Amino acid sequence: MSVSPLTHFNSEGQAQMVDVGDKAETARQARAAGSILMRPETLALIVAGSAQKGDVLGVARIAAIQGAKRTSELIPLCHPLALSKVSVDFEIDGKANAVHCLTRAECVGRTGVEMEALCAASIGLLTIYDMCKAVDRGMRIENIRLLEKVGGKSGHWTAS
Repeated sequence: MSVSPLTHFNSEGQAQMVDVGDKAETARQARAAGSILMRPETLALIVAGSAQKGDVLGVARIAAIQGAKRTSELIPLCHPLALSKVSVDFEIDGKANAVHCLTRAECVGRTGVEMEALCAASIGLLTIYDMCKAVDRGMRIENIRLLEKVGGKSGHWTAS
């Protein structure tokens, strides 16, 4: 069988954890984003801080950070990383009736932190959904994506 360009498969096509043992430790960073769209009344509850379950964005921020820290437990072939920083910012978009989640993960290690940044964005948005679903089950989580990664052999990448 030919060698796959997908590094999580061996020459027999079986799933494997990528061997990063010979890679140099370098500073790594990644930024990710995503959005949750909702009814205007739901967004108003979040902005006013009057959602029944409390401070939606405060809880979502902590959940996003926790999600980044637990990425290797959720994504089977991810390496556990010693994260040095995770930041989570939310932007209210009244015109689109949305909350945008922007995350950043950093470490010094042998593999990148893209999955940690993406996981943080996903968990942050899912937490907003969970906390507001009693009033708006039609919310939509959209456009979760990597914005930028820095470090490692492949260098600096920015989304177009």
